[in-house]
Amino acid sequence: MTQPTSSATPTRRTPWQVTRSVWYAMFMREAVSRTMTDRMGWFWMIFEPLAFTLIMVGIRAFIRGDKLIVGADFIPWMIVGMMGFFLIREGMMRGLGAVEANSALFAYRQVQPIDPVLVRNFLEGMLRTFIFLLFIVGGLMLGLDINPDDAIGAFAWWASVWALGLGLGLIVSVVGGLVPEVAKIVRMINMPLLILSGVIFPLNHLPHWLLEYLMLNPIVHALELLRASFFEGYHVVHGTSATYFWMFTLSTLALGMLLHVRFKDKLKAK
Repeated sequence: MTQPTSSATPTRRTPWQVTRSVWYAMFMREAVSRTMTDRMGWFWMIFEPLAFTLIMVGIRAFIRGDKLIVGADFIPWMIVGMMGFFLIREGMMRGLGAVEANSALFAYRQVQPIDPVLVRNFLEGMLRTFIFLLFIVGGLMLGLDINPDDAIGAFAWWASVWALGLGLGLIVSVVGGLVPEVAKIVRMINMPLLILSGVIFPLNHLPHWLLEYLMLNPIVHALELLRASFFEGYHVVHGTSATYFWMFTLSTLALGMLLHVRFKDKLKAK
């Protein structure tokens, strides 16, 4: 008499478990590519903000930058703004080529075009956070007043700046992928954005009519609110609004996700 054979039925994974596995695999792939493939990768991530800082320290001797900022020293003020700007910029730029760089993975139905954008932004945020901490520790060792006066607020606004970079990255990953000319424009506006966002020079002393237009830029609001959490007595640029910043950021996040849902098949076919 033959005994019935018991066959173990495989456990079916939930959609969240599948997505989490996809993100983990892509994260490890991106992390190795970002930090190990290019031996100069870490050097440039640290050298770029360091070079900007050294250049501006030299320029400060001519413009007396400390006299233009109320409630904060010039070098810590600039480092905080510069780190916040690089977080936004890299979130946008890493999203720009994320879909094309991972197009081969779309042969697996579990992988969606939005996945590499999310993974790249998360990885870039982690790297930029680590580099920012290095600058804070290095600045404290050199005697710079760069320790955040409101640590919880600084963490919250750093995460908020991160969210803005993600929203912009989601949008440009779709629009830049479908319209190559947009990708070229996005790459061209990096330097103008650096100047017009108040990263290097304070905007408070600009004419009121010009400041009204510059305050349409949400990056200005993000950097000013981030600086205010670091320096208790800092006077933010007139017109800075957390409400405006979050309205813009949530709109970009929603628009970016809607674009990915709408053009998912086109992005996979490219």
